[in-house]
Amino acid sequence: MPPVPRTLCDVRAVTAPDAVADASAGALWRLAEPGRQLDANVVHLPARQRVDPHTEPDLDVLLLVVAGDGTLATAEGAQPLAEGALLWLPHGAARGLTAGAGGLSYLTVHRRRPGLRIGPPPS
Repeated sequence: MPPVPRTLCDVRAVTAPDAVADASAGALWRLAEPGRQLDANVVHLPARQRVDPHTEPDLDVLLLVVAGDGTLATAEGAQPLAEGALLWLPHGAARGLTAGAGGLSYLTVHRRRPGLRIGPPPS
């Protein structure tokens, strides 16, 4: 049977204040459909928590702030983030995130990484 479009989750429900009140940092939802070409996650950072600055060498990432606020650290300085902000995080660019006083929830989307395979080393 061919794949069909469908609703995957209600982002408002998984990021509602009562849903994240006791949540630790991490993914609230993950795209897990078989045969997909993308990876996507809804991630939550509790108040004042952070993702340390790092560089993704291989993948561009789209990030959409879906709840809360915070700051994006870049090589050019800090950028404020608020609900509705859509960001392009190009591969090779250093970036870090810090949640504001109410926490920060965001959706990330990027090309799926191929799975690890066991086999002979490339020639």
